[in-house]
Amino acid sequence: MAAISREEVAHLAHLSRLAVTEDELDMFAGQLDVILQSVARIGDVAADDIPPTSHSVPLTNVYRDDVVTPSLTQEEVLAGAPDVAESRFRVPRILSEEE
Repeated sequence: MAAISREEVAHLAHLSRLAVTEDELDMFAGQLDVILQSVARIGDVAADDIPPTSHSVPLTNVYRDDVVTPSLTQEEVLAGAPDVAESRFRVPRILSEEE
């Protein structure tokens, strides 16, 4: 039995505001049926004793300690800027007032 009918594909296309032809409805119904059956098979294989994961291998974040190190002063940083206003970098406006 098909997991998705031609009528359901037409309904989904309508909801998605997609214009599909009669031939495409048949083709998409077949393709979506294969996808849905494949997903259902994965559900059959999944064992209750295996926890769901987002990655196949465990991920570990590597953090370093926050250490204060010497850096440039504000004046040294702004000395290389093409334009400065009120002790800040001045950049061209990219958004209009209406936005």
